[in-house]
Amino acid sequence: MKVIVIGATAYIAQHVIKELLKENINGIGTVRSKTKGVYLSSLINSQHDIVPNIMAEGAFDQLLSENRDINCFIHTACPVDFKAKDIQNELLQPVIEKTKRALQAIEKCGNVKNIVVTSFTAAVRDSKQGLVSPRLGYDAANTYAEKEVWKFSEAHKDFNVTTVNPTFVFDPQAYEVKIKAKINESAEIVNRVLKLKPTDKIPLHVGRFVDVRDVAKAHDAAAKKPDEFNGRRLMLLHTGCSNELIAHIINPKFPDMAISKGSLKKHKQQFKEGDMKWDNSKTKALLGFELRCLEDSMVDTVKQIIEAN
Repeated sequence: MKVIVIGATAYIAQHVIKELLKENINGIGTVRSKTKGVYLSSLINSQHDIVPNIMAEGAFDQLLSENRDINCFIHTACPVDFKAKDIQNELLQPVIEKTKRALQAIEKCGNVKNIVVTSFTAAVRDSKQGLVSPRLGYDAANTYAEKEVWKFSEAHKDFNVTTVNPTFVFDPQAYEVKIKAKINESAEIVNRVLKLKPTDKIPLHVGRFVDVRDVAKAHDAAAKKPDEFNGRRLMLLHTGCSNELIAHIINPKFPDMAISKGSLKKHKQQFKEGDMKWDNSKTKALLGFELRCLEDSMVDTVKQIIEAN
């Protein structure tokens, strides 16, 4: 098996590549520039290809036509930007068009038969409020993009198609690199908690969590067993998570950081009021592994931030 991973320098993509390399699975990662290619090469010894604009017509045609041995296409390029000013052009259009271009190239070139697409849990929701806020815009973008994926699947029964739908994704970067002041959007939630002083009020944030290493394993599983995972939406979400709980976990583990203590009582109340009910028992049974707990993810994340700074 040979795999192509789109958006190879991104947070989830790097973990996917790392997981594939553990299995000795060869592949190509796409990057947008020579600079990003050099960066990727500094992390891992792997082949990469520069695709400057993956929204452009025929963006992947040359890559796929020159690499006829690629039989699995993993599309992870769905950036998160909750500060977008123009929701239509900065969130909705890019995510949808990137997905369309990928599917068009796959259909045209014909050698790829297995497709794995990174989506989001919110893709199963109503997308009518997509222009109200960047947060809802991101949800809607994934909804519309995933509709394109399943439309393709319905029209092309000879392809194996799987979507991986994580909720908020936490845990360290895949490789020991410098943590920036602003890291990926989900991990930035943890970063903001770490900057709180003991007397600071903890801002409200409630949701579900999943460890990025489990997200990577799900991509790997779908790539290795396409027939078994064909037509499946892998809903990846674990326990409840809030800023209160994150602080409650981190404070005693890293007392020298002197952050807000966090309240388990407040977490339970906030989560009870804000949680949506999910059932991903079918996904967990299909994957066959236990999802990592929030405490382990938080400890590993904070350790990496401390080491990098």
